[in-house]
Formats: sequence, C-alpha cells, structure tokens
Amino acid sequence: MQLIEVPAKTGYVWFRQGIWLFRKNPLAFLTLFFTYLLVMTLVSQIPVVGGVLPLLFIPGVAVGFMAACRDTIAGKPVFPTILVDGFHSYGPVVTRRLLVLGVVYVIAMALVLAGSALADGGMLLQVMLGNAAMDENAIANSNIPLAVLTALAFYVPVAMLFWFSPILIAWHDVPPVKAMFFSVVSCWRNRGAFVVFAALWFAVATLVSLGLSTLMQALGAAEFAFAILMPATMIVTTMLYCSFYATYRGCFGVQTPQTPDLPTRPAA
Repeated sequence: MQLIEVPAKTGYVWFRQGIWLFRKNPLAFLTLFFTYLLVMTLVSQIPVVGGVLPLLFIPGVAVGFMAACRDTIAGKPVFPTILVDGFHSYGPVVTRRLLVLGVVYVIAMALVLAGSALADGGMLLQVMLGNAAMDENAIANSNIPLAVLTALAFYVPVAMLFWFSPILIAWHDVPPVKAMFFSVVSCWRNRGAFVVFAALWFAVATLVSLGLSTLMQALGAAEFAFAILMPATMIVTTMLYCSFYATYRGCFGVQTPQTPDLPTRPAA
C-alpha cells in the first residue's frame, strides 16, 4: 500500500469509473443498496438505540460494499450477504476495530448535528431526532437551510476521516487511529481531485432531480414525480458508492491479479 498524489482531473476519471463499475452489474449493486436501506430502516425501529445502530454499522457495511466492487471487477458473483463481509471475513480483531470506528463515527455525527445548532438554535437537530415536524412553516420560521449548510461544512472533515479508514482497517490491517490519519492525509493530498469528483456527482444529482421534476410537471403528472425520482435517486446514489472504490484504487495504487485495474476510458 502506498499513498499516491493525483492531479485534479483524476476526479473525473473516478466519476467515470464509478459509472462503468455500476454498469458491469447494476442489478447486484441495486440489490445491495436496497437491502442496506431495508435493514437499516428495520434496525432504526429498535427502541432507544435504533437511531444510533445504523451509524455504528456504517464502517463495516462500507467494507462490504467495497468488497462487492472488488468481486465485480474480478468477475465473481455478488450476493447481499457481502454487506457484512467486514464483520466476519477478516477476524475478530478487524471486527472490533470496525465497531470502534463506528462508535467514533456516531460521536462525530453527533458533533456535526450539534454544530448545526449554531445556525438555527437546534431546530434541525430536533427534526433529526423526531421531536419536530419537517413542514413548510418550520422551515420558513427557522434557519434550517443555513443549518444544513453548516452541517455539511462540519461534515467535510468527518468525511475525510472515514473515507478510507474502514477499508484500511479491513484490508490493510491498520489500527483505527492510524487508518483515520492516513485517510485524512490521502484526501488532503488529493483535494483537487476530490473537489472535481464531488462537483460532478453534485451536478448529476441536481440535474436528475430538477430534470425529472420539470419533466413530470410538463407532462401534467407532478403527483407521480416521487415515484420516478425515488428509483432514479437510488441509481445515482449506487453509482456514487461504486465510485468510492475507484477513489480507493486511485489514491492507494492497489493492484492484484484478482482485482485488475479499472478502465481509464469509457467502454464503447
């Protein structure tokens, strides 16, 4: 494993590789994403701890999705059970480390939401906790949009800490603190590429959302917009997750016979 510094234009390469990877096995990846949403929704219904458990498991699930990307490139079948790959395929030490990382992630997200209270006095936090209704009046009489932007700003360093750390723990036997350090260093060294990468996915998400909404209104079927937007959003989000694997391969230069390189040119 080595940390690689890449030019900003590599962000476009990662973006394109994520789409290419999704196209190799779209049904499997969409099944994984739907399974994840379903399980996390059920887990969140558990009294008292339901709101925390989905965050606790995110690092381990991230390893599972990365394993699905690796196996897809290698031509292996991908099943929904691979989502728990991080918790059972690398030994008890890795499992404990991923759970420790999950605890740190829960704390980090709590701090992000607490930081958003600086902008709106805690309204967004109350909505997230289910103590306030998310309606037009609440938004109009508060600074929730500013709080969302504030939360996003606080989340950037959190994302840098956790972008690569789960996979470094599982696949490279790196302890949690070192894994988070290496993750931050790699993200910072390649910040130009990540800015391009994030801008492209933001543009795609915005165009899909606005484009489909406008189309449904033009067709006089605005009431059915959600039924179209939901699957479209799932597809875009799943492609985004596939591109995370491309960032890992690009920033750490990991190549093996079982996981050949991703293409740098789009498939014909």
